[in-house]
Amino acid sequence: MSLESLVEEIRRRGEADLATLTANREAETAKIVAARDRELASIRSESARATEAEIAHERTQRIAAAKLQSRKLLYEAREKRLVGAISETRTLLQEYTRSSQYPAVLRRMVSTATDALGKQVRILGRGEDATLLARVAGKSFDPTPQPILGGLVAETPDGSRRLNLSFDELLRLREDRVRELLA
Repeated sequence: MSLESLVEEIRRRGEADLATLTANREAETAKIVAARDRELASIRSESARATEAEIAHERTQRIAAAKLQSRKLLYEAREKRLVGAISETRTLLQEYTRSSQYPAVLRRMVSTATDALGKQVRILGRGEDATLLARVAGKSFDPTPQPILGGLVAETPDGSRRLNLSFDELLRLREDRVRELLA
């Protein structure tokens, strides 16, 4: 074989090897690009899914917070209205102490107190009701004025038992029922 044919053979083999290496490199590059594209697509879809889930979670939290805030505002408004209504009830009870039925109520309260605590009771009341209570309770009446809205407080002489029939206490004891009626 001649030198030229030997060189030609070496060149052909080199070109074939180069073509094979180039083809292998292009195939590997295509595989890497495809894997990269699949990974990018996977990352994008996972990112989109995670973002959507986070947005939905945030939206749910904001809606829940808004509902809670609206319930709070509604409760505060209702409570404010009820406090105003109870205050108005106190005013009405105070006005009732000036009515003509009030002395009869005090008589019934004294009777209830003596039935519950016995004949020997000490009757306490407002300063404004002193003359009326002195007439109704007699010598059982203690003229020390009490800071109450109306009604009376009765206790045994030794102070061991007490019956509070003041309008303040009666309203406090029935405040839940009054709130139900006013709501």
